[in-house]
Amino acid sequence: MSAYGHQMEREFSAQSLLSRGDTGTEMGSRHLVESGFYMTSFAGTIFIAGLATVGVLLVTLLVTFAVMLQSCESRCKGVVEIEKSSDSYHYCNIFSLHGELNGLEANEVPPVCRSFAIQYIKGGQYARDFNFTMLMIESFLNTVSPSHDRLDVVLMDIDDILASDPQYTNQLMHQFNQIGCCESSDAACLKHLHTRELYRKLQSREWPLVLLSRKPERQRNVTIEHLTSLGYAGWSSLIMRLDSEMEMDSREYFSIRRAAMEKEGTRILGVISTQMDALTGSSMGRRVFKLPNPLFYNFENQVVNRRHSH
Repeated sequence: MSAYGHQMEREFSAQSLLSRGDTGTEMGSRHLVESGFYMTSFAGTIFIAGLATVGVLLVTLLVTFAVMLQSCESRCKGVVEIEKSSDSYHYCNIFSLHGELNGLEANEVPPVCRSFAIQYIKGGQYARDFNFTMLMIESFLNTVSPSHDRLDVVLMDIDDILASDPQYTNQLMHQFNQIGCCESSDAACLKHLHTRELYRKLQSREWPLVLLSRKPERQRNVTIEHLTSLGYAGWSSLIMRLDSEMEMDSREYFSIRRAAMEKEGTRILGVISTQMDALTGSSMGRRVFKLPNPLFYNFENQVVNRRHSH
């Protein structure tokens, strides 16, 4: 073959190779494009999955924040309600004190305080307060002993015992004697029960007991009968109002009677009452003990007395 023919063959072969190379390049480019498109889809899938995860986290956070806000709101509401309840409780305690100091009637007590007074009985706080007071009385009397001359006495206000209608009170105490307990909401029964227990403890220590009453002297026999039916007996003396003392203020009446006792040589070691008029004034002796006086008892007592008065 001539040199020209060889040259032509080499050029043809080179062009063929170039053509093949171009084809390969095209195929490679197509492969790269196709490969790039596949990687982009995978990345998009990951991106979408990431967005979904972030969305779930955001929803979870929103739910958590909502629950936290609701809980915080409930707590704040609870705190406000507790503060309101606490304010009412303290208000009723102060009102109760001033009510006793001024002898207020049941219809003068704010309605909000009646629920606290009822809970005071039903919740057992009245019984606990009475027991604490009894412990204080016993602790004091343990430091002294009755004198042989019987002139050291303890004064006890009995009008709370006799405040209710006698028949009603006797029914309560008969119920207690039958079943051995009082209903937790029955203030009258609880009051008589605790007072009688205190009376018997004092009597067992051989303390001379002087009973004080605001009732008129003409009711002495009825009063003695009522006391005896309730389990009170063996007192040293029973002081009741003379006709000339009926118009007298009860504080003045008690002060005059105590002063007369001291003038006769009687030594007053203690005065026990639920009512402030018996615990104020002159000649109060060595100690004064205020027994708890639940407002609910006053409601019940006045309702009973009104019912029987009509």
